Amino acid sequence: MTKLILASASPRRRQLLSQIGITPDEVCPADIDETPHANELPRAYAERLGVEKARAIHQPGQYTLAGDTVVALGRRILPKAETDAEVRDCLQLVTGRSHRVLTSGCVIGPDGQLAKRLSDTRVSVKRLSNAEMDAYIANEEGLGKAGGYAIQGLFGAHIKQISGSYTGVMGLPVYETAQLLSGLGYRL
Repeated sequence: MTKLILASASPRRRQLLSQIGITPDEVCPADIDETPHANELPRAYAERLGVEKARAIHQPGQYTLAGDTVVALGRRILPKAETDAEVRDCLQLVTGRSHRVLTSGCVIGPDGQLAKRLSDTRVSVKRLSNAEMDAYIANEEGLGKAGGYAIQGLFGAHIKQISGSYTGVMGLPVYETAQLLSGLGYRL
């Protein structure tokens, strides 16, 4: 069977792939500049990063899978929170509101053919008290996460509703990923 390379260091993406019976042959994170372009909208940004990550790693004769998750509030792209202050800033933006989580998936086949999809999920967060924000920040779960939270962890207790792909919010929409891979001939 032709090798599958995952262009991501995310343990969540590997976990989600394993849920559909896929174990990448290699994990090779793409090292690209993830700075949004001037006036770039969240949807275009997510799609661009997924494609750029896949292209940065792809070698002929293999399948390459990449993706990117963007949390957006209107036209605003929330950062991947790297500090407690950034987690707090993100939580203050999403508390009591709905936002979108856009997760791109991109597969390049052994022949170089590229296929991509975008998962667009609406997430509604309850109004968080200062104590709830402090407690969430203290557990450090939001560090390194787009939008400063992880839906699959403790923050799940604060999600009122989602409309779309739960696995997309986690970082890899498994339905769309399976469709992309099988559409390019990868045997699931």
